[in-house]
Amino acid sequence: MIISIIGVGLLGGSFALSLRKKYPLVKFVGVDTSVVNQKIALAKGIVDEMVSLEEALKISELNVLATPVDAIKNLLPAMLDQLPEGRTIMDLGSTKELVCELVDQHPKRSQFVAVHPMAGTENSGPGAAFAELLTNKNVIICDRNKCDRDCLMLVETFLRDVGMKIHYMSPKEHDLHLAYVSHLSHISSFALGLTVLDKERDEKAIFDMASTGFSSTVRLAKSSPQMWAPIFAQNQKNVSKALGDYIALLKKFKTAIDQGETEISLDYMTKANDIGRILAGIEKK
Repeated sequence: MIISIIGVGLLGGSFALSLRKKYPLVKFVGVDTSVVNQKIALAKGIVDEMVSLEEALKISELNVLATPVDAIKNLLPAMLDQLPEGRTIMDLGSTKELVCELVDQHPKRSQFVAVHPMAGTENSGPGAAFAELLTNKNVIICDRNKCDRDCLMLVETFLRDVGMKIHYMSPKEHDLHLAYVSHLSHISSFALGLTVLDKERDEKAIFDMASTGFSSTVRLAKSSPQMWAPIFAQNQKNVSKALGDYIALLKKFKTAIDQGETEISLDYMTKANDIGRILAGIEKK
């Protein structure tokens, strides 16, 4: 069997490395426009060789589309045009509604499985890939009822083989929920990083006082802008709503602090502490 990884970055690379442990005889080929990424992917053993996209579609039973979401939007329809019968494309993109709508009427729509692994780090590229990234993480499959049974079964099998827990939802539900639990946290981290960087221009010692709490909160600000800008653009409506809700609550916090209303800010924080219960429940699943 041959599997192609189109975009040999963190997610695609980690998926390949994990599958290699389970299926040592499977051949992996890579497609990437970056010469640097090609060399790293070969050196790390993520793929056995690099090929063109056209060649990958000809020879691969499964094509894993792991590029940024703007590239997925541009590549997927043409890839389906060229895809032989009996072959499968799965994507690993962080937005789903636009991409699924784009190919909804395509004659080979059933050969596409829309997938989003809920895993990642603040690092990017094949150098950051590691086999354990996806283990025990959640993964979302959208519009499974529109997938060919064999294509869906193939993707589900591989996702379970790398240790992922599969959930199903519509593309619309996916993008709404992810705006709050993923996209908003990245914007918050980017904004916090910019706020501190602006202050650091005047007070050079500020980073000497940064604690581990600051580091963990701002960690996501190191994420790839090239990956996240298209995500915010494709999920604009939901991200804007989540950001509006967040800004409104920040204003309430500021008002309570400005007016010295300690009991109000204490109440906000006490209610927020309940997130610990929710996170603990998620970890047990």
